[in-house]
Amino acid sequence: MSHDNSIRILASTSATKIMKSELNRRRFLALSGAAASAAALAACSTDGGTDSATQATGGDLESSLSVYSWGDYDDPDLVSEFSDELGPTVTFDAFNSNEELISKLVAARGTSGYDIVVPTGPFIPQMIENGLLSKLNLDLIPNIADMDPAFLARDWDPKNEYSICKAWGTTGFVYDKTKITRELTDWADFIDAAQNEASGKTSVLDDPAPLLGIYYWANGIDWNTTDEADLAAAEEFLTTQLAPHISAFDSYPGGAAIPQAQHMLMQSWNGDARIGIMESEDPDRWQWVLGSPDTELWMDNWAIAEGAPNPEAAHAFINYVLTPEASLRELDYIGYHTGGADIEETARAEGLEMLDLVFFDSDQVDTMHTQTIGDAQQRIVEIWDKTKASAGA
Repeated sequence: MSHDNSIRILASTSATKIMKSELNRRRFLALSGAAASAAALAACSTDGGTDSATQATGGDLESSLSVYSWGDYDDPDLVSEFSDELGPTVTFDAFNSNEELISKLVAARGTSGYDIVVPTGPFIPQMIENGLLSKLNLDLIPNIADMDPAFLARDWDPKNEYSICKAWGTTGFVYDKTKITRELTDWADFIDAAQNEASGKTSVLDDPAPLLGIYYWANGIDWNTTDEADLAAAEEFLTTQLAPHISAFDSYPGGAAIPQAQHMLMQSWNGDARIGIMESEDPDRWQWVLGSPDTELWMDNWAIAEGAPNPEAAHAFINYVLTPEASLRELDYIGYHTGGADIEETARAEGLEMLDLVFFDSDQVDTMHTQTIGDAQQRIVEIWDKTKASAGA
């Protein structure tokens, strides 16, 4: 890797202002992760992915395991049971974005001390190319057989050589039915309500890509467009027409805004919306709407960092959480689909709550699109910054 100490990060100047010391479950996805991570990786050159001398071979488990993940993204009781049954003591550090994860791994050059990391799918190819991830020994993860094949062999890692689905989700919005008395059904309705009865009481995700998505999805434009005319139109709309009505840029309204009814209308990831509604004293006042006619699909993934000091324990942990029982418990704790085979039927049989915010039918999934990391990322971050400035954030 390059020893350039001035790795270029394209993060927004406002990014550090919204870091939180306490994250909760799926909370903060990619401040400006797409642009920043791509820039960091561009400063790092290797011969590509590695077979890694630290790859597990099925030997004795080490006494400890270090996980670098999104905050509060695993059932703590399940983690304790893993330690009680198999021995390794598990410690967690939380990152706020893919940007932060990748930057740390790039700087460490294989000496981060982390074993398991949890990147979002589109970032994985560049992480592999730049030697940030170690190949998995799938012989030590037989419980991958309990995964639904639909959530394996994704474009970013077709053979699951480096990653396995941890959880996936999508984006929509929540509104207060006691304040907005008409039915809202799509992104055009979201925009209209934000500019009218929810003006000054609307929040959007503090994340560049789904912010631009509001405009693109409502207008039938490819979410991953790199056309400057599309970007300019999105900038004009967001900074002049929507920004004056935005009261907050909040990536986790489920933590406070929904339970405390701080806003009328909130863009939200599905699992976070579920958490917020379940924690509300009056859950019936809230209506979740899957973004339509189009929206996003993101997937976070179990992976092992290059140079992981405890590869045997890392493989054992991933294998442990892929069992049907563990997968179901993780789903209920974080509010996101964990990719287990037949998990929907099991969740319904167990009576888990608000499963319409976890499971989606094939027609709904067909409307969801995965982000690509492209040349427009810096421009997207700039639009996000300008929108926040226009809103006074």
